[in-house]
Order: sequence, then structure tokens, then C-alpha cells
Amino acid sequence: MDSKHAFITGGGSGIGLAIAKRLQDDGHTVTIAGRSEEPLKDSGFNYIVMDVTEEKSVDAGISSIEPVDILISNAGAAQTAPVLKTPLAMWEAMLSVNLTGAFLCAKAGIPNMVEKGWGRFIVIASTSALKGYPYTGAYTASKHGTMGLVKTLAIELAKTGVTANAVCPGFTETDLLSRSIENIVKTTSMNEEQALKALLKDNPMGRAIQPEEVAASVSWLCSADANSTNGQSIVIDGGELAS
Repeated sequence: MDSKHAFITGGGSGIGLAIAKRLQDDGHTVTIAGRSEEPLKDSGFNYIVMDVTEEKSVDAGISSIEPVDILISNAGAAQTAPVLKTPLAMWEAMLSVNLTGAFLCAKAGIPNMVEKGWGRFIVIASTSALKGYPYTGAYTASKHGTMGLVKTLAIELAKTGVTANAVCPGFTETDLLSRSIENIVKTTSMNEEQALKALLKDNPMGRAIQPEEVAASVSWLCSADANSTNGQSIVIDGGELAS
């Protein structure tokens, strides 16, 4: 495939950074975005500072770079609480970054793809987009929402040359996982090893997903081999949903 311009939100660390490295290795030009400049600067990639929850920030950010061919909506956050004890502020924050952020990026970035007749819109969702987990109501609702967005875009864009898909990893070895483990240790009698084991109890492989494994699936979705893959949720979970 000819070199394309890939734009990755939340690209300064974790899954986003792994995707940036993989797509660069694939020969694409890469721009990453995030709210904090320091990790973006340290990454060595071209970058812009952008807040996916703010429409003006997204519009200004995407219009400031060269036209995007591949848009990876990866920026996200996870806060946990039982549904009936979830503060409204937490609920709104999860919807804002995980769902509205993907919507705003799609709205700003996809029209150029349609005009050119080729493009990829990929949301890094979660197995939480496909099943429920206790104490994650706001997060899980936001991720389920992203799948509705992806499926609708896939249908609406089907004749344009632009595809929309989601990659849904299970617990992945990132800072987000580390913070989840820390929270469990603080609120229970578990140590770190026990906390990790509890999080991975439904994963038949019994290990965390690696960011590079997620990046590999994104790489394939960006290739010509995936031209007819549209509206799909690519699950990377060690067999959790299968079990």
C-alpha cells in the first residue's frame, strides 16, 4: 500500500504509541495527539496537543495537520464504581472522552477521506464494548456506545471507500492496567500479583494482552487485505469472550 497519513489520538503512550510505531514501520507518515505535551514530545513522532472532549480543540487540531487517511481514535480513560454509586461527573467524563471523543474525531477527520475515496476509521474500544463487567458501568456504557457509532458509520460510509471498525482488547499491559491494579490493592487485601490474577481470571490464556498485539490488528485493518472488513469488532482477549 502507498504511504498514508495516520493520525492517532492518545498516541503518547501505551497502545497508541505501539500503534504509532507499527504504522511507521509499515511505511506510513504518523502524527500523534494527546492532552499532555511531554510524552508526545518524548515519543519522537510529529504531534499536536489536542483534547478529544472539546470540539474546537479537535477541529483546530485536525485542520492544522496534513489531511488524514487513517484515523485511530485511541484516547480513552477508565474510572470505576458500582452503577448506583456512580457520580454524575464520572458518568459524563467517561462518555465525554471515550464516546464523544470518537464522534468528534470522526466528524472532523472522515470528510476528507470520503472526498479522496479511501480511508480507515478505527476505534480502540475494549471487551467492555461487548460484555458487562461489574463496577464499570460508566466505562462499559461508553465503550458500548462506540460500537454503535462504528456500526452506523460503517453502513453510512460503505460506498465511499472508507471503512469503520473497532479493535477490542482485553486487559492490556499499559498504565491503565497498572492503575487498576493499584486501585484493587488499595481497596482490598490483595497484593499486586493477586490483583492482576483477579483481573485476568476470565482470560483462558491467563496473561495480559500486549500493546503490540493490538497494533498488529490495526496494521492489518489499514491494509488492502481489509478493504471489505467494515463495521467489525476485532477482539483480542486470549479467548475471554469465547469462554
